[in-house]
Amino acid sequence: MNKYQTCFIIFSFAIQFIFFPLAVNAQLGLSKIVLNENKQIISVVTGDKTLSLQKPVALLGYTINQQQYSINAGSSLVQVSVNFKDTVAPYVKATVTFTNTSADTIELSNVLPLQRDGSEAYITGLGSHPLSRTNLFLPGKLPVNVIVPDNAWDLGYNGFPVSADKKLMLLSRRNRSSIKQGERKRFETVLYPGGSVDYIIYGEMYTGNWQQGLNLAFQQRWLYDLDTFNDSLYQRKDLQWMRHSYVLHLMDAWDKFYYDSNEGKYKLEDFLARGKKLYGGDDVVSIWPTWPTLGLDQRNQFDLFHDLPGGINAMQKQALMSRKMGARFFICYNPWDESTNSKNHFEGLADLIGATTADGVVLDTKGESSRELQQTADKIRPGVIMYSEGMAVPKDMPNIVSGRVHNALYYPPMLNLNKLIKPEFTIFRVAELFKEKIKREFATSFFNGYGTEINIMAPGQPAWVEEQYKYLGRTSRILRENTDNFVNQGYTPLIATTTDSIWVNKWEHDNKIIYTIYSTIPAGYKGNLFTVEPAKNFHYVDLWQHRLLEPVSNNNQWFIQAATDAFNVSDMGTNNEGEVDCIARLPILIQAKLNGDELTIDAANKGTEVRMWAGMPAYDKQAVLFKPGRQKISISKYFGRYEGDFVIQLMKDGILQDETIVTIAPGTARRVSVMQPTIPSVSAPAGMVVIPAGKFKFNATNGDEFIAYPKQDQDSVFSMPSFFMDRYPVTNREFKKFLDATAYRPTDKANFLKHWINGTIPQGKENFPVVYISYEDAKVYAAWCGKRLPSELEWQYAAQTPDLREWPWVQQQPVTRKEEVVNATLTVSQLQGIDSSRCNLGNGKLYTVGSYPAGANPNGLNDLVGCVWQLTNDLYMSGSHRYIMMKGGSYFKPSSSWWYVQSGPRELHYRQYLLRVSPGFERNATVGFRCVKDKK
Repeated sequence: MNKYQTCFIIFSFAIQFIFFPLAVNAQLGLSKIVLNENKQIISVVTGDKTLSLQKPVALLGYTINQQQYSINAGSSLVQVSVNFKDTVAPYVKATVTFTNTSADTIELSNVLPLQRDGSEAYITGLGSHPLSRTNLFLPGKLPVNVIVPDNAWDLGYNGFPVSADKKLMLLSRRNRSSIKQGERKRFETVLYPGGSVDYIIYGEMYTGNWQQGLNLAFQQRWLYDLDTFNDSLYQRKDLQWMRHSYVLHLMDAWDKFYYDSNEGKYKLEDFLARGKKLYGGDDVVSIWPTWPTLGLDQRNQFDLFHDLPGGINAMQKQALMSRKMGARFFICYNPWDESTNSKNHFEGLADLIGATTADGVVLDTKGESSRELQQTADKIRPGVIMYSEGMAVPKDMPNIVSGRVHNALYYPPMLNLNKLIKPEFTIFRVAELFKEKIKREFATSFFNGYGTEINIMAPGQPAWVEEQYKYLGRTSRILRENTDNFVNQGYTPLIATTTDSIWVNKWEHDNKIIYTIYSTIPAGYKGNLFTVEPAKNFHYVDLWQHRLLEPVSNNNQWFIQAATDAFNVSDMGTNNEGEVDCIARLPILIQAKLNGDELTIDAANKGTEVRMWAGMPAYDKQAVLFKPGRQKISISKYFGRYEGDFVIQLMKDGILQDETIVTIAPGTARRVSVMQPTIPSVSAPAGMVVIPAGKFKFNATNGDEFIAYPKQDQDSVFSMPSFFMDRYPVTNREFKKFLDATAYRPTDKANFLKHWINGTIPQGKENFPVVYISYEDAKVYAAWCGKRLPSELEWQYAAQTPDLREWPWVQQQPVTRKEEVVNATLTVSQLQGIDSSRCNLGNGKLYTVGSYPAGANPNGLNDLVGCVWQLTNDLYMSGSHRYIMMKGGSYFKPSSSWWYVQSGPRELHYRQYLLRVSPGFERNATVGFRCVKDKK
């Protein structure tokens, strides 16, 4: 008989009902594994189909005295037997017994199903770390140190492709109670001569990538610790708040942040207020008045609570105050307290919860809870959480909803697979501030989608604490605003990346995907990191850097770019190592368009508020809040001269729905003036002409760009209403009437009407354009007349007319320009060919308005060019400067250097800014104005 046809062990099963519906296709149920005489797998049976392997594969491998062996080519020191067990579960289960047949003591470790061929991910031990050796090996990547449940550090996991679409998953677990004539260590089993130990092997079939197999073993089978999972605690609404908690402080009752013995005052409120600004505040604060003082006298743990300053009533006040500030209040319970004043622990805990109104209990030295403890709390008040010092293993998870990754494990593994078992289980990593900087603690907790307990029981508050807390604020904000993604079963660990030493976890829930990224590349990283599937009406946003991202196509795949900051290489191997990034795929619910200083926001009515931030969101800043819907806002009104990114978020009850970013580049000029309409007139007032309505395409030109000109409205088409405009610039005579009527005097009198003599118009210059006036002077005059200053758009439309003429008149011969490039921002243009009968060519002499009737435009406007620079209403602002836009050029044309303002008559589309310093500084001999009035 062919050895491949030899079947030593055959297993069959019947379906058993599981509390949770399984995500495994029933047709993939593994009913039989066929081994040859060498204990190699040659085929598997799923349903009624037999799938033969292309070549035999060893059932498992192991390590004896640090030497690796395969079951089919094993060590002479041990005998290995395999016994498959009958079970009603939809998976194969076998007991593998290792017996020491030698005369020496041996050490067994790293029992790993299947073989290490690198085709699939596998988990086994690596190295000699006393607490953490479990590593996940991915094809073609560096091993990843992982956290697994405390009863499974010695597990082995492997997958193997059986066919094109079906894979075999095997998990090995040491049966700790089976050890005979031996000693159990954390990772190894020491077997004396004749000693033995059993490992349980579980096998199932799955389809998809390696994470599907891992999900099957961890999330759907709870590492085979349980047949069913009693989910009743997790379904309780009153306990679900805990899963959305991400920052917890645990402190002694004698800590300065809780009670200052010198001042005799409680300080917890100040501590919580400080935390609000640094990291968004504590979700939980826990007070510890027992260890290490418990046992000094006969008082028990409950007595110590009552003996704190002000008694138990004072602690109750601290609990009430904490809740008002958004923090739940926890007390501690020491189950080992059996030698002090005798009191029933259940009664003592119930009394303490009732007296303090505590929201939770820290279970000292416990990695689990019990239904009795939870019921004790439930009898007093709803919503009280049991929080264990250790991390509950799968079989204990039904009785407790929260636990911690203990700080006994220094420099913890990057990936915590406990999160995969039960995402709704609340995990906190314990971190301590006094030893060193701990950015890695915050970063890896963020990467794993859970919170951080900052344990400040040990003394010490280093100078860099606030810097580290602000980093915690950045990670905690993202966790809080996307919490639903981190507490639901859409978690995929370590998706494929293009680069090693940078890892990505994927968290999918409803229509949002979050990718948390952790990097140990000291130089930082920027590049296309992982593949995505672009979809209509969705976009990608970097929530850490707050950047909009566009997928990049390469070899028929779409990649997204990630970026992590650099960090000091000296931090490698410390708890300050690494950097993070976070990318989200979000539905497009916000449209934002920036036009100069005006921002239009259209936010779908799928949220409760719109938040807008100058720069990155942070807890020490305040967002400007708007209601969903359509908003038109002035940037400068809310954010002043800020330049840079504006982050706009649509939130629903604190949860991020969408985010977009608009940017004002540094130096960008934006119009900040507001146009106040006049009382409209039916007919043209005296001295004004009607400007007909029409379509107008706006384009403007300018000279030196050292200080940037605005790009707002360029190349835009406008439907212009009809309005009235002064035929001529305002004259000295007209301005004098205004002064006589109003007795107007500016506050800043410098250079005001400097050309007048003792407040009198020089003889013969009554009808010259008024100059030496400021923007404010002109606006006051216009308001007195029932008029206003024109916008640049209105001035240029009235001057150019819809036919977009360059000059007011029809130029028979084209104006020639001799251009000279001075530098990157300045090109000087010398104009030639303008008829001197049309306008002043720049002879330096101001004149009576209307002196060049041949220079009027079709609307009847005179003195548009070569007269005075004419103020418009348009006031612009950048992060550094303010200026007013002017039009038309002037009578003064300096020519000895190209660094002068390019004056003389200027094209109707030409613009020149008047830089703002003070009204007195801005009053010039060449600057005047004309007015407009709205038409009914």
